[in-house]
Amino acid sequence: MFDRIDDFTFEEKNADPIQHVVFLMLENHSFDQMLGCFEQKYPELDGVTLQTHRFNLDEKNHPVYQTVVTEKQMLLDPFHDTPNVLYQINNDNSGFLKDFIANYPHSSDEDRANVMGYYPMGFLPALHALADQFTICDHWFASIPGPTWPNRFFALSGTSSGRVTMPDSITDLNFIPDLFYQYQDTIFDRLDEASKSWRIYYYDFAISLALTHQRNFKNLMNYHKIDRFFEDCRGTAEKFPEFVFIEPKYLGVDQNDDHPPHNTMKAQKLIADVYNAIRSNPVLWESTLLVVTYDEHGGFYDHVSPPAAVPPDHHTEEYTFDRLGVRVPALLISPWVKKGVIKTVFDHTSLLKYLIDKWNLRPLGERTRHANSIAVALDFNQEPMLDCLPFIRVSNASLISEDVEKEIWNYTTDNKKTIHLFANYLENKLPKQHIHGEVSTYAWGKEQLGHALISWGMWLTKDSYEQHQARIAHTCEVVSNTIENKPKNSIY
Repeated sequence: MFDRIDDFTFEEKNADPIQHVVFLMLENHSFDQMLGCFEQKYPELDGVTLQTHRFNLDEKNHPVYQTVVTEKQMLLDPFHDTPNVLYQINNDNSGFLKDFIANYPHSSDEDRANVMGYYPMGFLPALHALADQFTICDHWFASIPGPTWPNRFFALSGTSSGRVTMPDSITDLNFIPDLFYQYQDTIFDRLDEASKSWRIYYYDFAISLALTHQRNFKNLMNYHKIDRFFEDCRGTAEKFPEFVFIEPKYLGVDQNDDHPPHNTMKAQKLIADVYNAIRSNPVLWESTLLVVTYDEHGGFYDHVSPPAAVPPDHHTEEYTFDRLGVRVPALLISPWVKKGVIKTVFDHTSLLKYLIDKWNLRPLGERTRHANSIAVALDFNQEPMLDCLPFIRVSNASLISEDVEKEIWNYTTDNKKTIHLFANYLENKLPKQHIHGEVSTYAWGKEQLGHALISWGMWLTKDSYEQHQARIAHTCEVVSNTIENKPKNSIY
């Protein structure tokens, strides 16, 4: 076992030293908004400055320009379903503001400025500190012009099986066929085939469980609460998983996925915590690539028109899948990248392409096959960056939200509606059948995972809104404890 990279021979150094890939995907912000300010540091970066003077027209055809904003908690959530996004990117991305106003006709000038605005350099303590030290991908696009769940399915499987729609209501049971029938192979199936280790670490809920294959027993064994991630980072590097996917906290007052109306600094704290955990273990740091990106733009303005894309498969039930979504923030963080900007066009399947090529895995659809791999940003001939940013601090004061009540009682976002509806799906489906390896109550016993998930669904759908928050906290704990303490001798 090598104690440090310096212990490698020259030939081994020029081999691939990255043994671990950690993927953190956050929610709903555009590239211009979060990282566009770095054009001030890197003139070649396709970003935004005070001299840019880009704008959208409001409902009276008055221009609203891109300007600096410093609002940590944006209380209005711009719409970002596929019809909204297609309107936003029409005519060279000129429809963001009018789409927002159509959905929020009584919005204030400040609200509208937030949709068009961008954060100043250094305002985001983790994202900006890492962008200053590592690789900014200034042409990383969401995989589809649409919302969270389909983009997350693309990030883990290369397709969303023809689906882009999100529900209008948490009781919209007719919606279930539109999103939750995700039987495609995933990157985790490919890693299993190649005997590569992987884990998913989560806080309160794992959206990846909506991918059907993830609910078989073998894959459920790889789900762990986030505390385990920090424990594993303190261990030996050789025992750390080869691939890690981190799911943020999607619900509750301490939600840290960066989805409005929650305080964006809570996501900054998550990014810092993940980086600090890896960086504090020298051997792990020297053999890891951390990828930080956002699933989609959340309706916030970006000026780059999304390019055409290769459809992933024959599924066109709800969209043609021939165009990428809006640009999102994306960073590659490792001793083996360079400070600066890479301008290659990426989307979420570019990470899949990299993993498939790196470990000689079987393909995952046509989109992934044609994607540009993020490998082009790695340089194993350079000396590794071992003296880079040692630690990121996010102040406790910055985590205090101005409108805590909005965070506690907000149930209006598509993501939260879909989590509630997925609970309905589990309640209705799991007791009745064992499909594609799904764990049912008959297969595993009522005291095991199936019963916990069904109970979760019953609680979420039968309680009033005022009771949801307490129920979520309790039932998520039941689910996580069941996964953590699953029977060792089960064959499922």
